[in-house]
Amino acid sequence: MKKIVLRCENLKKNFGKRKILKNVSLKLIEGDILGFIGPNGAGKTTTIKLILGLQNITSGKVYINGYNVEENFRKAIEKVGTIVESPDLYMYMSGYENLKLVANLYKGIDKNRINEIVELVGLKNRINDKVSKYSLGMRQRLGIAQAILHKPNLLILDEPTNGLDPEGIKEVRVLLKKLADEENMAILISSHNLAELDTLCNKISIIKNGEIVESNDIETFKKENESGCYLLEVEDTSVINSIIDYRTEIIDKRIIKININKEEIPQLLKDLILRNIKVYSVSEENLSLEEAFLKRTGGNVIE
Repeated sequence: MKKIVLRCENLKKNFGKRKILKNVSLKLIEGDILGFIGPNGAGKTTTIKLILGLQNITSGKVYINGYNVEENFRKAIEKVGTIVESPDLYMYMSGYENLKLVANLYKGIDKNRINEIVELVGLKNRINDKVSKYSLGMRQRLGIAQAILHKPNLLILDEPTNGLDPEGIKEVRVLLKKLADEENMAILISSHNLAELDTLCNKISIIKNGEIVESNDIETFKKENESGCYLLEVEDTSVINSIIDYRTEIIDKRIIKININKEEIPQLLKDLILRNIKVYSVSEENLSLEEAFLKRTGGNVIE
């Protein structure tokens, strides 16, 4: 049975009379990549700060590897790595020199461990170059290398792909999947890039107005929020609306979206064929994470 690495229980955070978080509960097990998403101002960054002990908890508890963050902060935080937006790097130094500086903050991190991490993040050929010569994706990978030098089993990232080009995003995605799969690391990612989280995460937690409104496997979440629509590929969509009674949306000349129950599809196809409409394919519309998120939250708004 996999170990629970992070557990938040009924977290509340008030600033005066203003309630920022209301009974936020999260669970993250080893090997999972959890996408923590929500509208701007929903409470994502505040939750992360409470987990990391950067703000006081009004009520509730945070456990990391079984240790209560408030009662035993040193033990709770010793196996945590984190990057909030951009990593702190010295641009005039080499990648290796940056890692050596961080290694000096911990006990037992020798040259072999640094080399192991350099290999893991794919910077072996450039590690002795100055960081100023690195691409943004390489700098982000170096930042992750700094965060995992001390062998954490929990990695917390706030907007890790901000400002990266597609190639940089891909580099970070490949690395994080490798850490989860090969190092069994639990990873919590707060991000607005839902398309990227869709390809990266296996779990999702949605926060809105300081409350968790959904925690689920990504595929289950998308399935539960399906639109009930099917895509038909036909010879010419312009004639369809005049002969069927279902709610439709013409995507292009050959593709039409129809809101219909699965059981009604055979009869629809029969009717279309009898009217000499050529039907080439029919497929269920699969929602993206972004589409399912907007449907679940009612849009990217703060109430």
